[in-house]
Amino acid sequence: MEKVWYLYMVKCTNGHLYTGITTDIDRRFHEHQSGGKKAAKFLKGKGPLQLVYQEMVGSHSQALKREISIKKLTRSQKLILIT
Repeated sequence: MEKVWYLYMVKCTNGHLYTGITTDIDRRFHEHQSGGKKAAKFLKGKGPLQLVYQEMVGSHSQALKREISIKKLTRSQKLILIT
């Protein structure tokens, strides 16, 4: 059985938005917060971070497609999505 994938968005202290996918949002967000080896390079030194959006997507393939579509949105469109 395939794991369920999620799309999430993290807001940095400087206001930048980071979009990612994972099978475990709590674990992944904690990795980003800690700034360790598994944290996204984009987020290092930009904390404290805030998890501002999450959605269940389904398969890994669906999650990748959704991530690409979200990353193509403008900042204002992303802000509308997370409100």
